Amino acid sequence: MPQPLRIELDRASPVPLYHQVAEAIGAAIDDGRLGPGELLENEISLAARLGISRPTARQALRELVDKGRLVRKRGAGTRVAPASIRRPADLTSLHEELSRGGRAPTTQVLEHAAVVAPPDVADALDVPPGTQVVLVRRLRLAEGEPIALMTNYLPVGIAPDRAELETAGLYEALRGRGVTPRIANERIGARAASAAEARALGESPRAALLTLERVAFDDAGVAVEVGRHLYRASRYTFAVTLFAG
Repeated sequence: MPQPLRIELDRASPVPLYHQVAEAIGAAIDDGRLGPGELLENEISLAARLGISRPTARQALRELVDKGRLVRKRGAGTRVAPASIRRPADLTSLHEELSRGGRAPTTQVLEHAAVVAPPDVADALDVPPGTQVVLVRRLRLAEGEPIALMTNYLPVGIAPDRAELETAGLYEALRGRGVTPRIANERIGARAASAAEARALGESPRAALLTLERVAFDDAGVAVEVGRHLYRASRYTFAVTLFAG
């Protein structure tokens, strides 16, 4: 049985009770009193213990589920979500960032094939229309949990083979071939997952995904890869440092 979390409510406060409960549980997650995977008491028990209505308790838990702090599975209760991966927006590969953070990355190469470059990819790589490029699709996992679906297009002459990409990050493999990505143009966005994407990432249908589109260039300013990646918004964030002009 989960150990009940001590929660003190201010019933005279203008802050809704459900939000006070959610904030208390969130604070316990932040300071380590509730660890990843820990089971919470159910909404019936929570409501009875705190003297609040069951809909109020349900709303508090739903708020944390919606924020990705808790996960609910039918028959398994409500648990603290696995720790989110926070990645600085630097020119590194996800494999490198996970390795630095001790998150044991693994990769499943879903596709590795020579294809005719789509028009927008040919334009980004500055190659003639109809040029063949290598298409790579990968599922990246951290400690066995799916984190990202990654699609990359690379010039045939520098593309790492399937075996390399199963054990190393793309940029590490490129550097091993004498190609150093030095600068990139990126665009970050968000959209809902398709049914296939949700299945691959272990998410619910229409779950929120972060999107990243990248064109990377080497020291000579030559485009070396086009990346189109999807990240689980419930497990992954980008961190950016801004400076005043």
